[in-house]
Amino acid sequence: MEITKEMTIGQILQIKPAVAPVLLGMGMHCLGCPASQGESLEEAAMVHGMDIDELMKQIAEVE
Repeated sequence: MEITKEMTIGQILQIKPAVAPVLLGMGMHCLGCPASQGESLEEAAMVHGMDIDELMKQIAEVE
C-alpha cells in the first residue's frame, strides 16, 4: 500500500513501522499521542514546521 500525506501517522506506522525513526529524526516525538491517530501526516508536518514533500521523499526511501 502506498503511503500518502493524507494518512494519519498511526495508519502509516501500521503499514510501515520502519518509518518511525524517520519521523522521530525530523522532530515528531509524539508518535503514540492521540493527535497521531487523528491528524494527517500533512497536518502534522505543518504543525512541526516541516516540508511535507521532503518528508514524503524520506518516507519513500525507507525499505
